[in-house]
Amino acid sequence: MATAIVYTEFGGPEVLHPIDIPAPVPGAGEIAIRVEAAGVNPIDGKLRSGLRTSAEIVEPRRVGSDGAGVVTAVGAGVDGFRAGDAVVFSGAYGAYATDVVVPASRVHPRPPQVDAATGAALGIPVGTAYQTLRSLSVGSGDTLLLHGGSGAVGQAAIQFAVLWGATVVATASPRRADAVRALGATPVPYGDGLADRVREVAPQGVTVAIDAAGTDEALQTSVELVADRTRVATLVRGRDASALGVRAFMGGSPEPLTAQQQEWRGEAMPVVLALLAAGRFSVELGPSFALSDAPEAHRVVAAGVDGKITLVP
Repeated sequence: MATAIVYTEFGGPEVLHPIDIPAPVPGAGEIAIRVEAAGVNPIDGKLRSGLRTSAEIVEPRRVGSDGAGVVTAVGAGVDGFRAGDAVVFSGAYGAYATDVVVPASRVHPRPPQVDAATGAALGIPVGTAYQTLRSLSVGSGDTLLLHGGSGAVGQAAIQFAVLWGATVVATASPRRADAVRALGATPVPYGDGLADRVREVAPQGVTVAIDAAGTDEALQTSVELVADRTRVATLVRGRDASALGVRAFMGGSPEPLTAQQQEWRGEAMPVVLALLAAGRFSVELGPSFALSDAPEAHRVVAAGVDGKITLVP
């Protein structure tokens, strides 16, 4: 038997609870993985609470999509993996578990330089940041205004943008300014007068903006400073994007990601794993919780914490 965290009704973190499940067996094109760490993402809590619309619950619903672990079995037609391989995975169903089955296309070898917690922290933040920057064609000559620079998505976006030659200005609290600066961005505090502070540190002007904060200030400042609204995107306020004439990549947007955007999200994982192995990318880890403490992990994420939260079976 294996253990998984599920919920059977929408609600607060207390609706999360463990159940026993049959040990998963991989089908054709699948890989069975013993989970060593699972990433806790904000979307997990939004789905659990019903804040983000999802289908009616008709059976215990599993939680989580990102993780890292060790291969226990491979299904028919799977090449390049064998039992005992250290891996990371993303886009899985029910990563909050001791064991999962994942399509082989969503599993990647984990370099020895990448521990399980770091691997579990990658999926959604890294895929979102990479795809957003690619969609906005961020590169050399750009000045990027990034709202929410100290979060997991923000930190990944800063590092990719800097590697690709862009100048990055990122909003952050004064307490988190040094963390943003260490990644190569110029930090600016949010609050009244934000647009003027951005103009002061970026007199050349801002060519592209990404909202990973979801505040009115972030959206209003972005459209004020970026002339081309097709180069303004929100990752949080997707339902408000069309009214502002900006782009949205999920975040509740009624427009799904395109096939190309989905491909970019998948492409991010091998790219970032290679960068991590070369020492050219970093991940800030926060507290780790036992799998049975998933409710507390959700409370901590909702309250705000430095670094990425992971669960350890």
